[in-house]
Amino acid sequence: MLKDQVTFRRLAAGTLLIVAPLLQAVAAVLDPGTWGDDRESVSYGDNPALAQTESALYHWSWLLMALAALGLMHLTRRKATVLGHLAGAAAVVGYISASGLLLTDPVEWWLGRHYPDQAQDILKEMMDLPGVIYGFQMPWMFLAILGLPILAAAVWRTGFVGWWVPALVAVGYVFSFPLEYNPLIIVFWTLPVIALGFTGVKILRMSDADWAEYYPGADRAAGVSDAGVGAERLSG
Repeated sequence: MLKDQVTFRRLAAGTLLIVAPLLQAVAAVLDPGTWGDDRESVSYGDNPALAQTESALYHWSWLLMALAALGLMHLTRRKATVLGHLAGAAAVVGYISASGLLLTDPVEWWLGRHYPDQAQDILKEMMDLPGVIYGFQMPWMFLAILGLPILAAAVWRTGFVGWWVPALVAVGYVFSFPLEYNPLIIVFWTLPVIALGFTGVKILRMSDADWAEYYPGADRAAGVSDAGVGAERLSG
């Protein structure tokens, strides 16, 4: 399988579209900040094991989501190509950048355990440094939040999925962004699990031949093959 570019990339794309959003939803369930004190650092300090677990899950979810976006871009090789390129590149850069922000989580839970009353102020000072804001946060986080729904819309434009797929991804990620971190986030982040998971399953059910049809030159190769068959029939 590793030597077969068609099989490997198809299976990887389909699997990651299922796994990546699911890891994020599970992380939201385990996150002490979802259920605990309004001050996230305090919640983390009260549950350091869960804080570290959810942080790792978010990290891998967002890294894998960047790779999953590359799989979605493959589906836009024939139609909505420009939109697929722009939105896909934005999603990849956004998710990788967002993953880097998770290194602040262990700092936050350590501060919450040792300086619960000052933790939020200390962390705010750290996160408000220009290098953090412009190197990791702005505008990169928004590239992920907006890029993935637009990429899903590009895939819808190709006819591969229905309109409800980009709609659920948009509602799940874009509409939840302004909300306070609370259990309602789990409901919102379950919607992309359904939409992207459906897309992933559909990719897994494709044949290698169907996946390969999206590669450049597939039409030309098919045309040459058909012409060759026609020539053989005429000569016969």
